[in-house]
Amino acid sequence: MSGQRILAALSVGAVIGSLLLAPAAGAAPEAPDVPPIPDHCGGQCHEVLPPGQNGNATLAELAGHLLLGTKPAHSDDQLKPYDELATGYRQLTTSTIGEFFRDNSFGVQPDDVERTYQPRADVTVVRDKTAGVPHVYGTTRAGTAFGAGYTTAEDKLFLMDVMRRAGRGQVTSFAGGAPANRELEQGFFATSPYTEEELEQQIATAGRRGPRGEQALADAQSYVDGINAYLRQAHEGRYFPGEYVATGHVDPITNAGEIEPFELTDLVVLASLVGAQFGGGGGNEVQQAVARMSLHERFGPERGEQVWRTFRAENDPEAVSTVHDGSSFPYATSPENPRGAAMPDPGSVTEQQLVFDATGSAAEPAEPVDQRQTPRPAPRAGGDQVEALRGIFDDGVAPADMAEPRAMSNALLVSGAHTTSGNPIAVFGPQTGYFAPQLLTLQELQGPGISSKGASFAGLSFYTLLGRGQDYSWSATTAAQDIIDTYAVELCEPGGGPVTKDSDHYLFRGDCLPMQQVERRNAWEPSLGDDTPTGSYRLVSFRTRYGPVTHRATVEGKPVAYSTVRSTFMHEVDSILGFQRFNDPAEITSPEAFQAAAHDVNYTFNWFYADSEHTAYFNSGANVVRNPEVDPAMPVRSDPEFDWRGWEPDGNTADYAPFEQHPRSLDQDYFTSWNNKQAPGTSGAGWSKGAVQRGDLLDSRVRGLVAEGGVDRAALTRAMTEAGLTDLRAERVLPDLLRVLDSEPADDPELAARVGLLRDWLADGGLRTETEPGSHRYAHAEAIELMDAWWPLLVRATFEPALGEDAYRALTGAEHINESPSGWQNADPAEHVGQSHQGSAFLTGWYGQVSKNLRGALGEDVPGGFGTALCGEGDLGACRQALVDSLAAAAATPAAQTYPGDADCEPGDQWCADAIVHNKIGGIAHDPISWQNRPTYQQVVEFPSHR
Repeated sequence: MSGQRILAALSVGAVIGSLLLAPAAGAAPEAPDVPPIPDHCGGQCHEVLPPGQNGNATLAELAGHLLLGTKPAHSDDQLKPYDELATGYRQLTTSTIGEFFRDNSFGVQPDDVERTYQPRADVTVVRDKTAGVPHVYGTTRAGTAFGAGYTTAEDKLFLMDVMRRAGRGQVTSFAGGAPANRELEQGFFATSPYTEEELEQQIATAGRRGPRGEQALADAQSYVDGINAYLRQAHEGRYFPGEYVATGHVDPITNAGEIEPFELTDLVVLASLVGAQFGGGGGNEVQQAVARMSLHERFGPERGEQVWRTFRAENDPEAVSTVHDGSSFPYATSPENPRGAAMPDPGSVTEQQLVFDATGSAAEPAEPVDQRQTPRPAPRAGGDQVEALRGIFDDGVAPADMAEPRAMSNALLVSGAHTTSGNPIAVFGPQTGYFAPQLLTLQELQGPGISSKGASFAGLSFYTLLGRGQDYSWSATTAAQDIIDTYAVELCEPGGGPVTKDSDHYLFRGDCLPMQQVERRNAWEPSLGDDTPTGSYRLVSFRTRYGPVTHRATVEGKPVAYSTVRSTFMHEVDSILGFQRFNDPAEITSPEAFQAAAHDVNYTFNWFYADSEHTAYFNSGANVVRNPEVDPAMPVRSDPEFDWRGWEPDGNTADYAPFEQHPRSLDQDYFTSWNNKQAPGTSGAGWSKGAVQRGDLLDSRVRGLVAEGGVDRAALTRAMTEAGLTDLRAERVLPDLLRVLDSEPADDPELAARVGLLRDWLADGGLRTETEPGSHRYAHAEAIELMDAWWPLLVRATFEPALGEDAYRALTGAEHINESPSGWQNADPAEHVGQSHQGSAFLTGWYGQVSKNLRGALGEDVPGGFGTALCGEGDLGACRQALVDSLAAAAATPAAQTYPGDADCEPGDQWCADAIVHNKIGGIAHDPISWQNRPTYQQVVEFPSHR
């Protein structure tokens, strides 16, 4: 930049900073002029959503942050109380909940009004001082939705822009070619490769779903109108997010450039992104088939199948279930003698190519997108605010693991029969990862047919997705039951030519059809925000009538393409009707009414409800009806006999399980959910719903509280927090490890010392907590480091000798062996893949499998176990020796290997390796906070009265 250009940009930045204080938002009433809204919470509803409500920053504010460390108002004011619960929960009382959560009552107290304004005549917005949350009051329904769009754009415009492009697979052309950006767009494009025509088709279909569908479409259009009204005003007034300058979309001097208006199709894209990220389940059948075949080859069909079913933990009799009232809800179970499986020939599987014609930086050999290995440039010194923006996206606009399904949501509910007040209590919330700004946005919506307050995904906030109504509250956890299947379609060549695995035609119901190719062309150049050199590539998704092709292989010598069909594909917006009903006080008048509304949501969620008298649970999802002889965990032959019942490829519709077959319960003594098994008979799509699952940490604590009686909000919050600070391996697997080690005297002093460290940690709760607030050092740090180093070694030592290297590798290719706070681990201890400090831990891993293996070695009768233990191949002494040797190897492992360091942490820094870091989608950064395995948005609610 030239000196004159720098000076001009500085001048523009000063103007932008002043305009931010008074955006053009219409006439501002002197005081809130809104109707009184019935609120039955009585001050007993609270919520928290870090880091803060405000996710927009002007050019001047971005420069101030990068040069001076300042932050825009309300960008981080919920981070400190969220963080402090990890060390303050033991002293928590009902009177101090407000120190860690903010009041979630309807309305704004007069002394808490920060700003009142009218985006247009039929809507008034009141912003509160406490957190800057918009309270939207519409005199018309259209005005309410318009206000929701306007205020969400005020708070999260650039985030919404990034995410609508991520969902289309077009981030790099918008924000730069950083490796993380490339992985982000590739991941989402591979999952939902829609054409624009298909997005428009979904809108038209939604509008034809009766009066509620028509109303939803009208609400969505008003919402988009609100977004675009703010977008135009912000652009003209020059108080738009500064990232548009950094990415080269707006000139800082002339204001020339474009911030593209939003369209209804953008909402479909955002819905597909959310559905893929949080509301899906299934897939991975090809990897599971390879693992299963490797076990059959190693042990023979009968023994191999027993070992496979124990690993798969499909219906583990020891698994904790959310529904425990005696009901059973069979779904997606594997038959004893399945038909139609399309198992790949050994060694024939290859992944479907996605990236083509790479040029420039896109063609350069790239290291895996792993923020543990990607140094973050230090902030540049200097006085030029525009130059200071250079590199704010050096890590990419979103982390590599954004495309990994997030599943850390949890829920704890206790019925009124067991509480001090006689009213139900709920502590619940979703996990959406830690981002700056947060993917969720807070709001209150009041208008004709709408009365709600809570959180929604930015860009989909014309309804509150998770929150409260006038006398009820609701939340969700990811359920991930199996709604995705993989079909093997036989390849062909028109005219009968030679067929290879690369053929782009396939047989479907007797016809040789060309694969549909959906393409994105992305190109980028260096910018202030991302200095990745010029590059480009094509993303191409090959689709059959079933869906996207994921792998190529041969089956019995014939080339096939494995293609995934998802029940929500082409139905991303169908769930809108359920959310509309959640927000309507005339609709949600009972727990049964809530369950009926939840049934309208086709994403795989566990829904929870509480009012002053009742609790309820319902598992939603477009649960397909399969041929009962088909194994949903394996790839299936493309044949009408094995298709979903009633499946029509045009529109991707099928027969779905009716309401009565969905897991559900009313007024159970308590409910807990941490992405665990929904109900007896309901099969999980992965391996994580088995004998040891993090839901055990919640269930045992809440079960104990219920047995004692007199539960209050503080006690339930303490239970949630302690579970979120506990190492699952310590509480649930370490006792088994110690029993094996104790099977012979520990005559080695060094071994005795190591065991003593672990035993003391377990006796103190097995927690990963600081010695004191802000110490950045764990109590029992040596024991924690020992366990972190030992786990991948002990898993390998207790399984690989019996399984053999090939089968062990195949199994670890289907499921990670560990998800510790500092990262995922797999077959080789060196395969430590950072998860960008996102908090979530102990969901995926071989925790139940290790427990069953050890208990089998001890000679116990283990339900759903391996039969003869794999550890020591059934010999307890050999099993113990494997543990002793691996524990010694763990003790010799350098801390820098256990915690390898990354852009945020020095190698060997244990606390930092675990710490939560808010990944930037823009220019505002936040300090790390101590690890806690906890939802991002969380409510604590207890309604004392009802309508």
